[in-house]
Amino acid sequence: MRRLFKAAILLGLLGGLAALGLILTDKKEDVTLAAAAGAEAVSAEHGALLLGLAGCVNCHTDKKDGAAPLAGGRALETPFGTFYTPNITSDPNQGIGAWSDEDFVRALRHGRRPDGANYFPSFPYVAYTRMTDADMLSIRAAIMARPPVAQPNKPHDIGFPFNQRWTMRFWKLLHFKSGVYEAKADKSEAWNRGAYITEALAHCGECHTPRYPDGGLMRDMWLAGVKNGPEGETAPNLTSDPDTGLGGWEANDIAFFLRLGVKIDGDVVGSIMYEVIENGTGKLSLADNAAIVEYLQSLPPIANSEAPAAQGF
Repeated sequence: MRRLFKAAILLGLLGGLAALGLILTDKKEDVTLAAAAGAEAVSAEHGALLLGLAGCVNCHTDKKDGAAPLAGGRALETPFGTFYTPNITSDPNQGIGAWSDEDFVRALRHGRRPDGANYFPSFPYVAYTRMTDADMLSIRAAIMARPPVAQPNKPHDIGFPFNQRWTMRFWKLLHFKSGVYEAKADKSEAWNRGAYITEALAHCGECHTPRYPDGGLMRDMWLAGVKNGPEGETAPNLTSDPDTGLGGWEANDIAFFLRLGVKIDGDVVGSIMYEVIENGTGKLSLADNAAIVEYLQSLPPIANSEAPAAQGF
């Protein structure tokens, strides 16, 4: 028994050292771009739609100070401090104009800056990683088609140890897995389209899913709502729970809401969700709108008394 115990300890130490070695090495991932063809061809016009749907326009525009679109500076308040979104215009110095296609895809797919440093997960690469290369590059094409803005980036206002990027290596091991969305064979084409839009493009889970103390998403509470969401606002339960979620909404109610922002009580949504609808879901095709509805209505009910009911959007 003593030998087995010692062997177990040795194996544990070796495994820990191996994992630590991988973490400390932390090599920048290679990116091999898939050839886009047919319906998945790279398109700046398609990318313009995705800029709104993926929240790029909303998050990277400081509306309060009247800044130019995509020039950054919007404050994102979190329990870890305040993050300021960067300039993502085509400016080669302050923006991303000097980035290669591979740099852009690596940022969204792996959460890496061009210099290899890890992004903080205030940038939702946890969701964006599931986008196709074509959609990522369409977004880049749309950005490059816009005029550059030479607005300097604001430094984040976050304290130690949360300002240490190297700690993101450990965080990623716990909460991040890179890779394109894989369609579920037992689901319809529309359901998979709705899942792709919801989980990857629109990254709804980033706002509507509760988090662990370290900021990782609680996957077993997927889209069950949060009390204190982005910028201190609430994010309602989107599961099919009849009391706290969308269980009392008809398909047409959800479709109407995604297009115009009108709730089932006749009130109009405000604040962050209004931006999501104005720049994103409100511009989707009827087919994509219906796909999101099919996906949301299929979610298992999760009762969450900590989050506001869906009627409280």
